[in-house]
Amino acid sequence: MQCAEALRVQAYFDGEVDAVSALEVERHAEHCAECRSLLEHLADTRLRLRRDLEFPSAPSALRTSIGRLLDEETGQVAPGVAAPGVAAPAVAAPAVAAPSVAARARRRPRWRLRPLWLAGLGGVGAVFAAALALLIAAPWATNAVLDELVSAHVRSLMPDHLTDVVSTDRHTVKPWFAGHVDVSPVVADFADQGYRLLGGRADYFEHQRVAAVVYQHGAHFINVFAWAAAGRPLPQYTTRSGYHIACWRLGNLQYCAVSDTGWDELQGLTRLLRAAGSADTPQ
Repeated sequence: MQCAEALRVQAYFDGEVDAVSALEVERHAEHCAECRSLLEHLADTRLRLRRDLEFPSAPSALRTSIGRLLDEETGQVAPGVAAPGVAAPAVAAPAVAAPSVAARARRRPRWRLRPLWLAGLGGVGAVFAAALALLIAAPWATNAVLDELVSAHVRSLMPDHLTDVVSTDRHTVKPWFAGHVDVSPVVADFADQGYRLLGGRADYFEHQRVAAVVYQHGAHFINVFAWAAAGRPLPQYTTRSGYHIACWRLGNLQYCAVSDTGWDELQGLTRLLRAAGSADTPQ
């Protein structure tokens, strides 16, 4: 029989619950093997979809067509009006009889319809251009990375998933990453400041093997992920599904610390790591 909390667990995974409900779900999952398995299954499914499926983009022919329509609209000059910066030539009015009222009525709709038609076409082009701009500039990729960070953190809290190498010695943990991940992250033990190094593990997202250095602060675990920086910068501080995320770049590496601990505690660790990384990075 399905656990009564299964639907709320799915809503939690999709980021549709508030922080209080998220905490309740996390505590429930600690004691419910079925819901832990559900969370792991959802995380694996999301990872495979994002890793294996290609996101469609607007074809180049559409972009070219939109650009041509916008150029035509911009370059259209109304009859009898000089282009900006060009003086209109002086032309003597011919001495002809004024057209009849009926003739003017027949011609006027034709003269006015064309600008209206162009305006309508330009409006369609503008809509397509705006949609294309949103497609290019939308923060979908950024949100996907943040979701993957939270998913990786949640997976690590499952039994036997937290660390691949268990040690409080940085000289054991840091060399372990060579050959297991694509980067060499900052590793330090800050036990004296309340952040105990537990070890590290290899994870996978952003199409690369990611390093995860694990710390414990009180009853809370903190995953510090590191991978080769690429794409748009991530927000410095944000919260997703009840978890705090602090991100920064150091050299060519992107770092993100994820935990359900308080902001002050998480920022305390990030300050220590940034200082340690700056000391190790050649200027």
